[in-house]
Amino acid sequence: MSWNQDLEGPAYEIAATNAQIVRVQAGPGTGKTFALMRQVTRLLEEGQEPERILVCTLTRTAATDLVRQVSVLGADGANRVRVGTLHSYCMRVLRESSVLELTDRVPRILLPYEVRFMIEDLKHPHFGGVNGCKKRLMAFSAAWARLQSDVPGWPTDPIDRDFHQKLEAWLNFHRAMLLDEIVPTTLHYLRSNPLAPERTRFEHVVVDEYQDLNKADQVLLDQLAGEGRLVIVGDKNQSIYSFRYAHPEGIGDFNESRVGTIDYNLCECRRCPKLVVEMANSLISSNSTRWRQDLQPRKNNLDGEVHVVQWPTPEWEAKGLALFIRKIVTDKKINAGKILVLTPRKQLGYAITHELSEIGVEAKSFFSDTIMDGDPKNIEKCKGQRAFSLLTLLADRQDIVSLRCLCGYGHNALHAIEWSRLQSSCNQSGTSPIEKLRRTIGGEDNLSQIDGVIKQYQMVEDELRSLEGKHGDELVNMVFPPGSDWASGFRRIADELEDNDFDASDLKESILAAMTQPELPTEVDYVRVMSLHKAKGLTADLVVVGGCIETLIPHVDSTLPYQEQERMLEEQRRLFYVSITRTTNILILSSTITMERGSAHKMRARVGLGDATRGRTIPSRFLRELGSKCPEVVRGDDWLRKMIG
Repeated sequence: MSWNQDLEGPAYEIAATNAQIVRVQAGPGTGKTFALMRQVTRLLEEGQEPERILVCTLTRTAATDLVRQVSVLGADGANRVRVGTLHSYCMRVLRESSVLELTDRVPRILLPYEVRFMIEDLKHPHFGGVNGCKKRLMAFSAAWARLQSDVPGWPTDPIDRDFHQKLEAWLNFHRAMLLDEIVPTTLHYLRSNPLAPERTRFEHVVVDEYQDLNKADQVLLDQLAGEGRLVIVGDKNQSIYSFRYAHPEGIGDFNESRVGTIDYNLCECRRCPKLVVEMANSLISSNSTRWRQDLQPRKNNLDGEVHVVQWPTPEWEAKGLALFIRKIVTDKKINAGKILVLTPRKQLGYAITHELSEIGVEAKSFFSDTIMDGDPKNIEKCKGQRAFSLLTLLADRQDIVSLRCLCGYGHNALHAIEWSRLQSSCNQSGTSPIEKLRRTIGGEDNLSQIDGVIKQYQMVEDELRSLEGKHGDELVNMVFPPGSDWASGFRRIADELEDNDFDASDLKESILAAMTQPELPTEVDYVRVMSLHKAKGLTADLVVVGGCIETLIPHVDSTLPYQEQERMLEEQRRLFYVSITRTTNILILSSTITMERGSAHKMRARVGLGDATRGRTIPSRFLRELGSKCPEVVRGDDWLRKMIG
C-alpha cells in the first residue's frame, strides 16, 4: 500500500487514535478526504466488519469517490462499508423497518416544481403567504429546530403546529413525501423504539461536512452512533447551507455537549496557490463567527495567478471568458476537464456554456433541474414540467401529485381553490380524486364549482388515451416532440437508454434519476459550469468566478432584520471563500459594469442609474476584502488582448 508521505503524519494520527469521539477541523485543501480514507482503511485493516462502519457524506459523488479511493488503496471489504448520504441511509431504514408501510406513507418524493403546487394549496395570510410557507417548510424539514440550541421534535408555536397539520394532511392525501421529511421521520422512529436494531448496528460512524448538517441530522447521527465511535469532519468556515437550518456552530460547539471529544486540526493547504491562500485568509477574517485558525500554504505550492477583470456587459463577459478558456485549452496549458466556471445565477452560467460551445470548447452545465424550469402559471413556460407530469401519470394512473399539477398548469392560482374543494369532498366520501372526477363528469356526483379542474382533467384523459401502449421512440416523440427546445434535455436522457422498447415507467425512472441524482464527475474532459454551491468538494487547475457584482455576490435580502442580514452576509462570504479555494493554479474573478434591467430582475440583482434598458452595477465588496495582495481590477478587453494576443 502506498501513501502520500506528506499526509501520512496527520492522517495516520487521526486514524490511529482510539478516542470514542473525534472532531477533525479541516480547512479547504488540507487533506480531509485523505484523512477520511485513512480512517476507513485503518478500521478495515484491523479486521472491523465493513457492515459495522457507516460513512455519511454530503453528496453521492463524495460517497462514490471515497469508496473508489479506499478500494484503490487495497483495503479489503471497502465495497461493503455503508457509505452514502444521510438521506439515502434513512430511506433504507424506513423501508427495512416497515415504518412507511405501517404508517401508510408512500415514498413518492415531491420534485421541486411540484412543491410549488403544494405551497399554492397551503398558502394563507395566517402562514405569511407563499414566502411564509416556504420558510415554515424549511423549519419542518429540520424537525422545527431552527436554531442550534433547539431540540428537534414537534412545533411549539401555534401557527407552526397549524401549518404542520395542514402540510401532513396534504402529503397524506396526495400519497407523497418531502425529501427533507425523511431524516425527521427516521429520528422519530429511533427515538420511539429504543430496541430498534438500527441503534446498535454500527460500531463506527464517520461524518463528512458536519458543518452543513442541521440539528435534526446531527441528533440522528448521535442516535446511529449510540455507544460506538463517532468521528466528525468539517470546517466552520465552509458552512454554506443555512437555508436548511444548518449552522456553523454545529461543529464549532461540538465538544461542549460531548465530554471527552479529541480534537485534530488540519490547516496546511496542499491545494491552493500561496497567493490564493493569503487572499482567502484575508476574506474570511471579516466574519465574526468563524474558525479562527488560518490556512497555511504548503511550502512547495505554486505562487499562483489571480486575474480580476471587468466587462461592459454580461454578454461581453461570457464571450471574453470563453475566448480565454479556448486559448488555455488550445495551447494545452490546462485540460478542459480541469476547468471550473462558477456563477451565482444559472443565466450567467448558460451564457458562458453557450459561448464555449459556439467556439468549439466542450462544456456542460450542472445547474439543477434545468429541464424542469418554468412558470407553472404560464402554459407556454412550463411545457417541460407538464410533459413530465403527463408521463408520470401515464406510468402510474394513481399518481395524485401529477394529477394535481396537470389540473393546475396555466392558471394564475393553479386552480388551488377548486382543487381544495375536490380534496375536501374526497376526504368526506373516502373517494380518490380520479374516481371523484369521473363520477362528477358522469353525473353520478353533484360536486360543483370545479369546472376549471374538470376541463383540465378531460384534456389530460384524452392525451393519456392517445399514449396508451406506446413504447420507445414513438413514446418519446409524442411526449417530448423533436425540434422543441424545451424537450431537448429529456430527449438526450432517452437517447441513453439501451433498450429501445422502454415503456412509460422506464422512461420516467430514467429522467427522474438523471434529474434528482445528478453526479458531479471529477474525471471529465469538458469544462464544468455550475453554481458556487455545487463546487463544494471539487478541485480544478483553473477556476473562473463570473458575476462578481453586488446583490449577486453577495446576495442578501435587504428586507430582513439587520442581524439576519449580517448572518446571510457571513454565509455568502463563506460561499465565496469556498469558491476561490477550489483552484490549484489560476483564479479569475470577473464582473460587469452594466446589466440589462430585465435580466437583472430575473436574477434578483439590483442595478442603478443608466438608461431605460440598462443599469449600472458595481463589483462585489468581497473583492475589496481579499487583501492587499489581490491584483487591481483591469478592463476585460485589455486583459484579453494581453492573455491571448
